[in-house]
Amino acid sequence: MTPPPDPVRSTSPAVAAWEARGEYRRCAGVTAFTVDVACTGPEAAEPLLVLHGFPTCSFDFHRVVDDWAHDRRVLLVDLVGFGLSDKPDARYSVERYADVAQAFVEASGVDSLALLSHDLGDTVGGELLARNLEDRWPVEVTRRVLTNGSIYIEMAHLSAGQQLLLSLPDERLPEAPGINATAMAASLAATFSPASPVDHDELAAAWELIARHDGHLLLARTIRYIEDRRRNEARYTGAIETHPAPLAVVWGTDDPIAVAEMARRLCATRPGTPLTWLENVGHYPMLEAPERFAAAVRQALAALARR
Repeated sequence: MTPPPDPVRSTSPAVAAWEARGEYRRCAGVTAFTVDVACTGPEAAEPLLVLHGFPTCSFDFHRVVDDWAHDRRVLLVDLVGFGLSDKPDARYSVERYADVAQAFVEASGVDSLALLSHDLGDTVGGELLARNLEDRWPVEVTRRVLTNGSIYIEMAHLSAGQQLLLSLPDERLPEAPGINATAMAASLAATFSPASPVDHDELAAAWELIARHDGHLLLARTIRYIEDRRRNEARYTGAIETHPAPLAVVWGTDDPIAVAEMARRLCATRPGTPLTWLENVGHYPMLEAPERFAAAVRQALAALARR
């Protein structure tokens, strides 16, 4: 499927290269950007489904997917409202995000997979796991790795920008000079560890993908997943806590939003859950320390396979 028309085209070489790796598919009634990374070596493990966070997209993982693809297929999708996928001026919900991810998995012909999630992706993953427990997502989830996300929303230290967006009506924002590349770069950089180097090209690419199809004007709509989480935490986090697939946690120690105590609480709820701390890393470990993050996820998946 060809990409939908848009006056904003890729200016970042990295974004252009990422778009070239992907495919546009119809998933749950929308055009979704997907990336299906083929295994580059002997396929020794089940495919890995990767779910991204807010307000970014699958591009977050562009530096790490090839590491994981040495022994497995890796599947990524931009959820509706994010990245290169459709961004309708409409009500967004965790259920709708999960519908897109579920449709992508079905279209990929996968019936057994491992799951890696980050930020918003943790919540979407929780909904998918709940459906799996209800026999409404007919795949085998073999193992799971969860990383920095506000799975216990009352413990989250929401940023000033997140709180502002949540205070606004659930509607498209007017054109505003304050929502721009500089402001978004500052907002994302503030979630990094003070010890992390800031790659300005990465932040510029993130803005380009947020702003594609005027997505920056829909941030007050796409952030409503936090309200869904508050209403349905027992469902989403309950499934994360109780799903029988073995779980590992990889967490940046310096996350100012999804604070480290969340990871400790989850592991206390599931005794024996391996927890890998990424020291001097904040909310975006795949951007702040890609080599360490890729290795930690790979090692966690390998350890879970031995259980």
